[in-house]
Amino acid sequence: MPLLRFDVIEGRSPEELKKLLDAAHEAMVDAFQVPVTDRYQIVHQHPAHELVLKDTGLGFARTSQAVVISIVSKQRTGEQKQQLYKLLAERLEQQCQIPPSDLIISIVENGDTDWSFGNGEAQFLTGAL
Repeated sequence: MPLLRFDVIEGRSPEELKKLLDAAHEAMVDAFQVPVTDRYQIVHQHPAHELVLKDTGLGFARTSQAVVISIVSKQRTGEQKQQLYKLLAERLEQQCQIPPSDLIISIVENGDTDWSFGNGEAQFLTGAL
């Protein structure tokens, strides 16, 4: 059920984007224990000058491989979030060759009343989910 938005610098091939999305989904399934079929992902590609990704004084050197992942999700524990951050960094590095310093993640939480998966219904409220 989490909705993931990926902001990347344009130029990745469809195969590279598929690897990115697959690796992120695997991490989401493992960290948040969501069903494999709960996959909602959107990619936004930008010219390099449209992504300004400083390091907040932490000394990160960003590259053209930078990825910002914005996640909208029901409430998760701090442990689940930390596990997700770790798994995303590991898997994107292993499977996509994206340095962990190029990964920015932000999670925004919401509740059952904030989701409709179609047909104009709130499936969490109706009991369909």
